[in-house]
Amino acid sequence: MPVVAAVIGALVGGGVGAAAANGGGGGTKIIRQVVQPNSSVIARPATVKEVLAKVEAGVVSIHTDLGDGTGMVITPDGQVLTNNHVIQGATRIQVKLFNSTTSQSATLLGHDTTDDVALLKLQGASGLATVTLGDSSKVQVGDDVIAVGNALALPGGPTVTSGIISAVGRNLGDPTVPTNLLQTDAAINPGNSGGPLVNSQGQVIGINTLVIQQANAQESAQNLGFAIPVNDVKPLLSDLSRGVNKATAYLGVSVGDLTPDIAQRFGLTITHGAIIADLDPNGPAAQAGLQQDDVITIFDGKNVSDSGGLVGLIRAHEPGDRVALTYVRGKTTQTTTVTLGTRPTSGG
Repeated sequence: MPVVAAVIGALVGGGVGAAAANGGGGGTKIIRQVVQPNSSVIARPATVKEVLAKVEAGVVSIHTDLGDGTGMVITPDGQVLTNNHVIQGATRIQVKLFNSTTSQSATLLGHDTTDDVALLKLQGASGLATVTLGDSSKVQVGDDVIAVGNALALPGGPTVTSGIISAVGRNLGDPTVPTNLLQTDAAINPGNSGGPLVNSQGQVIGINTLVIQQANAQESAQNLGFAIPVNDVKPLLSDLSRGVNKATAYLGVSVGDLTPDIAQRFGLTITHGAIIADLDPNGPAAQAGLQQDDVITIFDGKNVSDSGGLVGLIRAHEPGDRVALTYVRGKTTQTTTVTLGTRPTSGG
């Protein structure tokens, strides 16, 4: 192992150096070095195969009339957790269990568009293998993880990829996606949505949800996958199992943080806010007169410090709410009222 080799090399090098320093011209002096056995223990990390063996039986493929995704069996009687966007708008949901050659119908118990989660039920199921939900509060940058899912709906079973936790607590400034995301460099592709991000103990610590493949029109992005922390999902499960549905308020903008560099570029004197990077031309913000590069500074009477703050304020509302909004455009500050919509279906 590299660590052990480095330690041994250091000991050998030290011994040789000592002999040379004391081996002067008067004669040969032999230095005898006694090295005690190393009693430290380095924990052997589980291999990907060992981790996979703990989780793969509880991972399912989901097929709808609109596309494909992944799910996780969380109860022996067939409750399946997935992303809401995997099944949203579908009229037919089919689930294929691990190592099964046939699919079976599933019904939707409940969904939450705000957090992009949904709970399905396989009828008449019993004794199914389940995944183990872990504790995402213990996740740290650099932790080993694997992703399991129905990537591109490739035949022959799920796709397994490995990587690390690249960041925690990510907010992407887009009200149409969840907040507080786990970022990973494990490859995530269309069809992985709703599948597990698993730690080295084989516990699910996130639901793979989205990937950024394009930084902008000129630059592509790589290894930027995101998962919903499982601790954000656990409190929702009871309501979802009882058929409680929640819709997300929608402003129709993608925003970023107003930085000093951006403020200087646009000649702005303000130091905080959420700058509109893009907006839905038919969304509530556009209908209220907002434009790209406007900086939202107040939402519903509350100061907007950054993009994450705006997302949180939007999510505190319901579709149909009328909200006062203040924004800065160039040298002018304006106030308008927007009627929040309902978040449209996101990607596959």
